Amino acid sequence: MPVPRAGTGTFLHRSAMPSRGSSARTDAGKEVSNEPDRLLTVADAAERLGTGERFIRRLIHERRIRYVKVGKYVRIAESVLRAYVDERTIEPVRTTRPRHGRAA
Repeated sequence: MPVPRAGTGTFLHRSAMPSRGSSARTDAGKEVSNEPDRLLTVADAAERLGTGERFIRRLIHERRIRYVKVGKYVRIAESVLRAYVDERTIEPVRTTRPRHGRAA
């Protein structure tokens, strides 16, 4: 029986799906669990990001974040929030400071 793939609009046959509880490695070598994601409410997502609900709703309205409609309710998967933060994390630039004329 075909099963919808999250956010892709395509279907995946059950036999091609990984077994529940297994894990896989991504290209980056990180361990990724195939456990089902917990779906968060807008309020929970806002709390996790340390923002207000309005910000999360704006992200949803502008389609800047993936979400799931469960009837009339909107839910956001935990992995989507992690990906959102990872994509927007800016690494610091390491610069060396000149040490002219200073004794050690």
